[in-house]
Amino acid sequence: MKKTYTKIEEFAEGQLLLVNKPYNWTSFDVVGKIRNSFKPLKLKVGHAGTLDPLATGLLIICTGKMTKQIDTFQAEEKEYTGTMILGATTPSYDMETEPDKKFDTSQLTEEQLRNNCEQFIGDIQQYPPAHSAIKIDGERLYEKARRGEDVELRLRSVTISAFELTRIELPEVDFRVVCSKGTYIRSLVNDFGATLNNGAYLSKLRRTRSGNYRVDDAWEVMELVNMIRGLKVVNEPAAE
Repeated sequence: MKKTYTKIEEFAEGQLLLVNKPYNWTSFDVVGKIRNSFKPLKLKVGHAGTLDPLATGLLIICTGKMTKQIDTFQAEEKEYTGTMILGATTPSYDMETEPDKKFDTSQLTEEQLRNNCEQFIGDIQQYPPAHSAIKIDGERLYEKARRGEDVELRLRSVTISAFELTRIELPEVDFRVVCSKGTYIRSLVNDFGATLNNGAYLSKLRRTRSGNYRVDDAWEVMELVNMIRGLKVVNEPAAE
């Protein structure tokens, strides 16, 4: 349930806001839009856990003094739903880049696909996508990848608590994943295809939960911005 606000000062004191990130927005776009809505008040605003531009769903936004707790919220378990396309791979592991390899899916069975999920449940290691926001030598990996540079990817340890297929209509397969902080769903999908001696890339992703917070209780971006703009500033707090 969305909290009701009556004073702009409440946000300076510190608030946690649940926002439904739109498709094709960066997480920084959302933070910037909300931060600008507080002007002329200068307020700290940050998010707890990046979502790729092509993903939608729950983005936790912290304001004011609540930004000090961002690391705590970011460390919480996440839940995602999404769709993968079998029979092809892309360099970015999603739809940001065009397919570079294609595979025959005619021999894949529903039983084989469902059983393949089991090997990914538990503590696993995965390589992040070359097209990711991880920094190496102060530069984002995706910046190097877009220039065609080779990047050294390092294995990361993550935990998958649940991985189930909810719809199979090849080449499309819907899924649900519950995982730890730092998990790349794009990498999980790519690895899923590889272990079938096939290919897979992510076509749709939505974060539905982070810790105990759910996207069903989230604000739409402009709904939140308009609410903030509509608040009357009674006593403007000191800038943080």
